[in-house]
Amino acid sequence: MDGFSRRDALKAGGVLGAFGALAAVAPVRAEPWTWSPRDSVAGSGSGVDPMEVWDPEADELVAALLDRGEVPRVNELLRTWTRNGQPLPAGLPPDLRDFMEYARRLPPWADQGKLATAVEFNKKRGLYLGVLYGLASGMMSTVIPKEARAVYYSKGGHDLKDRISKTAKLGYDIGTANAYAPDGEMVVTCVKTRLVHAAVRHLLPQSPHWVHSADEDIPISQNDMMVTWHSLPTTIMKHLTAWKVPIPVAESEAFLHSWQLCAHLLGIRDEYIPASWDAANAQAAQVLDPLLAPTPEGAKLADRLLRLGANLDLAILSKPVLGAFTRFLLGDKIADGLAIPREPVWDPLLRVSWGPFIAVREGLLPVVPLAPDAYWLFDEFLRRAALIYLAELRMPISIEIPQMNRDMSQPPR
Repeated sequence: MDGFSRRDALKAGGVLGAFGALAAVAPVRAEPWTWSPRDSVAGSGSGVDPMEVWDPEADELVAALLDRGEVPRVNELLRTWTRNGQPLPAGLPPDLRDFMEYARRLPPWADQGKLATAVEFNKKRGLYLGVLYGLASGMMSTVIPKEARAVYYSKGGHDLKDRISKTAKLGYDIGTANAYAPDGEMVVTCVKTRLVHAAVRHLLPQSPHWVHSADEDIPISQNDMMVTWHSLPTTIMKHLTAWKVPIPVAESEAFLHSWQLCAHLLGIRDEYIPASWDAANAQAAQVLDPLLAPTPEGAKLADRLLRLGANLDLAILSKPVLGAFTRFLLGDKIADGLAIPREPVWDPLLRVSWGPFIAVREGLLPVVPLAPDAYWLFDEFLRRAALIYLAELRMPISIEIPQMNRDMSQPPR
């Protein structure tokens, strides 16, 4: 079958089968993979291009669960598993139980001291983090082409608000004081998300809509997971640094460490997890920065994201205001690609006044160089914008293994 991929088979009218048959097809990177595993938390590794690696342990398991029709029962049982130290529910399939017991363990390099310091960082910077998780990382996901297509055509693309609430749970859980402790929820959230990713890898290649739009045969490679990871901690630290928010080195390293553990628990190989911010920035420059581009699917997702503020505050969180902040964070090229209009008031106000506002807020300037109304407006924006992505956390959120792709004949919610 030289020159004939499984996607070609589907385009010709065939049906895609098990993940194992897909694994032989690997995408091609435009530039050679050069990031060294010596810069990872593992300190060594094979150096194989992460575009050619997925998550075989989880993928084969979840494909089997789907094929055996066990996912509905598994989802029902896993709704009761909510705390890191909680025993797994009785009645899980033995192969799933074995995998989850293995997958939930923290790696030997986990540092409880750094996790305690990360708690202090999250307490002090929680307001900034809420906005950046939502508007920087959230909107960036719409211009990561593979991620935008995967979200749009998978089950999560049907109810974007529900999908956002589950993504927000990851950012919320990692910021809690007990994130990785026995009574916390971060380990549970990561392991369940890892299972969801495996299901999407199995299901999306069966969607003719995804197949005809995607440029790979299997979604969510190790490279793709790293790209999404960089859209979170690496991007957030980049903005905090650009805003000149004073962050002690110990707190900066602790914040990174909390996300390193997250990457490990999501199934990213240790040899790909950056060991330092310098290593993270170098990796992001290769895997994230060059690929940011709008897609038809991403533009539709971005438009829906920008409308989420309407239910909270039509003035401070209107679509134009959120669009202006997106332009401020991600730049004109991305904003123009997403068809976000330029705002004659907010665009220049953010460019000129945001830096002094942060300096005053951080106590670096003794006198407010802005009109009091503008200062209040920025401060209120921070508070209310964070609520957009946390609003749905008031109710229990259950991360469940999908059993189907998005029904494209139904309008999204």
